[in-house]
Amino acid sequence: MIEFKDISKHYELKGQTIRALDNINLTIPDGSIFGIIGYSGAGKSTLIRLINLLERPTQGQVIIRGTDFTALDARSLRQERANIGMIFQHFNLLQTKTVAANIEMPLKLLGFSKAEREKRLNELLEFIDLKHKKDAYPDELSGGQKQRVGIARALANHPKILLCDEATSALDPQTTKSVLALLKKINQEQGITIVMVTHEMDVIESVCDYVAVMEQGKVIETGPTLDIFSQPQHPTTKNFIQTVLQQQLPINILNNLENQNQHSIYSLQFLGTSAQETVVQAAIKQFDISLNILFANMTEINGSVIGQMFVQLLGDPNIIQDTIAFFEQHGVKVEQSGVCE
Repeated sequence: MIEFKDISKHYELKGQTIRALDNINLTIPDGSIFGIIGYSGAGKSTLIRLINLLERPTQGQVIIRGTDFTALDARSLRQERANIGMIFQHFNLLQTKTVAANIEMPLKLLGFSKAEREKRLNELLEFIDLKHKKDAYPDELSGGQKQRVGIARALANHPKILLCDEATSALDPQTTKSVLALLKKINQEQGITIVMVTHEMDVIESVCDYVAVMEQGKVIETGPTLDIFSQPQHPTTKNFIQTVLQQQLPINILNNLENQNQHSIYSLQFLGTSAQETVVQAAIKQFDISLNILFANMTEINGSVIGQMFVQLLGDPNIIQDTIAFFEQHGVKVEQSGVCE
């Protein structure tokens, strides 16, 4: 478990104090994939660099599996850092070294024998499916291949924690999917805790068990990813979720309606089993109402489906209320809908 206790990080710039992190308390469970998301300048990269103390907090404690990293001497900290791997946005490979040499580098620095390095190298090349690129140089690799080499290098010493600082930001969407799938495989097969910094909500959606949303150096919302997607509280969180799951009805759809009474428009949110049931069809059959489906989308988070549907309900107000009650009885969250400009 990684714990941030009362963490603040301040910088002095031209006589002014910049608060990069402000009184953060956060817990990252062992064996999870934990996402940290925020806009540029939110403090997320500073926060992740506190885990291996590449940055030291101005105040507070970083506690990992019961050990207070902020209280360690230099020698003990170096030993603990050997259990933490890091993956970077721009790969950070040595251009004059081969794939094999880049992957072996941390093992060489830690004093492993040539036979030990060779054995681990072959295991990692097999795992990332790049045995055929063993003697290639970074300039001969695609972006996705470079990041796979970066991942293999980070895994070389069997770390317990893997830090990913915008690890997919420099990759195209298809390559991003393959890298995220590899990280999920690492987490599931090796039980490594993965902490991911990103500004892309679809990355959080794809692989993260938990998420913390940051703004201006503070954690403004945190929890299981499914909970954050289904019940976002903070406006910034809602803005992020809007990028992958439409939270409001687009205004152009409203403008094309014959009856533009906004009070007749509802948002239906389907979660888990309710997303797989024919609840809308059953409601149409049971109640004497006009139900017009305006817009719908769906996403999957760790095997659970979240669906969003915007409908127009017209008819007797009492029957409409009965219909809404029917939806809620079947696990559907119903709200009168806002409109997205």
